[in-house]
Amino acid sequence: MINLLKRSFLVFFITVAIPFAVFAQADSDTSVTNDKKVAPNNWYQLDRTETGYYGISLDKAYDFLKNRKSKTVLVAVIDSGVDTLQEDLKPVLWHNPGEIPGNGIDDDHNGYVDDYYGWNFIGGKDGRNVHEDSYEAARVYWKLKPEYDSLSDDTTKMTDEQKAGYKTFLRAKEKVVGSVDSRELTMMQRILPGLERGDSIIAKDLGKTEFNGKDLQAYTPTLYDAKMATAIYLNMAKANHNYDITNQDILNYLKGEVRKGEAASTPPENFRDEIVKDNPNDINDRYYGNNDVMAGIPSHGTHCSGIIAAARNNGIGMNGIADNVKIMMVRAVPDGDEHDKDIANAIRYAVDNGAQIISMSFGKDFSPQKNWVDDAVKYAQSKNVLFVHAAGNDDLDIDTAYNFPNPVFRDGSGRAQDFITVGASGDPTNGGFTASFSNYGKKEVDVFAPGVNIYSTLPGGDKYGDFSGTSMAAPVVAGVAALVLEYFPELSAEQLKYVIENSVTPITEKVKLPGTDKMVNLSDICKSGGEVNAYNAVKLAATLQDGNNTMKAEKKSKHKHRKKRN
Repeated sequence: MINLLKRSFLVFFITVAIPFAVFAQADSDTSVTNDKKVAPNNWYQLDRTETGYYGISLDKAYDFLKNRKSKTVLVAVIDSGVDTLQEDLKPVLWHNPGEIPGNGIDDDHNGYVDDYYGWNFIGGKDGRNVHEDSYEAARVYWKLKPEYDSLSDDTTKMTDEQKAGYKTFLRAKEKVVGSVDSRELTMMQRILPGLERGDSIIAKDLGKTEFNGKDLQAYTPTLYDAKMATAIYLNMAKANHNYDITNQDILNYLKGEVRKGEAASTPPENFRDEIVKDNPNDINDRYYGNNDVMAGIPSHGTHCSGIIAAARNNGIGMNGIADNVKIMMVRAVPDGDEHDKDIANAIRYAVDNGAQIISMSFGKDFSPQKNWVDDAVKYAQSKNVLFVHAAGNDDLDIDTAYNFPNPVFRDGSGRAQDFITVGASGDPTNGGFTASFSNYGKKEVDVFAPGVNIYSTLPGGDKYGDFSGTSMAAPVVAGVAALVLEYFPELSAEQLKYVIENSVTPITEKVKLPGTDKMVNLSDICKSGGEVNAYNAVKLAATLQDGNNTMKAEKKSKHKHRKKRN
């Protein structure tokens, strides 16, 4: 699941924004001004010693690399899609060299027709696409309900498989039924139709279907529904300290919360299967979907892609982290929870088409076909591919909380050694080092990286803005990993992970435990105890690759001497 909004969104929505919108009719809220942003747009790329900002020392990394040559690295972004017309992304998007675009033929015979920019696993062959989907907890609950709901808690007569299924059912039931607040659900159900009417009015007035808080600050609504919608959107922007959050982000989030609430009494709608039309129970049924990686307005995937590789030094927009990268978009993440089958096939598609790094800014707390994803991860590991995954935005300790995908294999065969899990950091100018929403874990979160007020590309050709989330922190790390691999291409995926983890900037001051005011050591909630650092990473990579080359030369020399003696 993708979530750009704070967990406090719902509470604020019910207790503050809605009453204000309904009773005050939003008249005074159209004048809300954006919170002052102290840090520059590229704060997350700066060097702490030189500027004071808790960034990744990117300029120092490029100074270190200036006399070296780079090799193009292919990064797959498994996400919601990408705007293929975005000015700062067009130069860096992957073009499948074996495919002639638009001819309706599978030129490279890989099973995917016209996959020029990548592939969309949540689309249909008729051109339709999945945008909304249900949540995995609801899908699991309603699937297992007939078998387990009438059982007692006595598990002594159950097989091990039944015990595991019953445990999963109880967890899903608690998530779906036990967490529903009927007052909140009723309020959202009552407000949503008016919000959608107001959204349509605003869209017509502004001449565009997607708009953000900055657009609304210059907009004066006249009709009641438009006033209410404007108030809600601006209050949400203010609550999240982010006026780049769009109406679509807020609407999708609210619809998702309604779907969650309604799932306690109603089975979730099957959004995906009626469009995709594959066999969802057969992992070997792989050749479904379509080539529409844009699929509407993919703000999340566009933003993540720009962080990694937006064209550098072209005089427009912003600079991505890596300077010689191609972005392959693999669309598999809807508004709702992704399906394990789609993620597994997205991974395999990326690997089979040459991706060296896979960036994944999504997650969920149930994974019924985790074995499918695990097998795909093992396959990628055998092909020397690095995974970078967002830790999640629920301020939970994922050493104990459920969080998928993850590197621990369900079959007990160990864990992936090419998998980096990333928590989100900030800066004293935007709330402190640890992001208040970030998941954490001394064992399961490898590094922290900037993920608060991250400026990057947005859909619309020439649009840019700030988003926050571990969704932004993961592509920061993916960008650093790509930069390292560009200049040190002999490193393996495991060595690349080693470099990222062992070159962090140690955070020695106390930090807030996300979601609380408790102060802790970062090393208590993160394996490396530090923030990713591009400069340190390239220095360590240089040492490591030079060491590899020395070992190869020594082996070659010994082999020659043996041949002479023989």
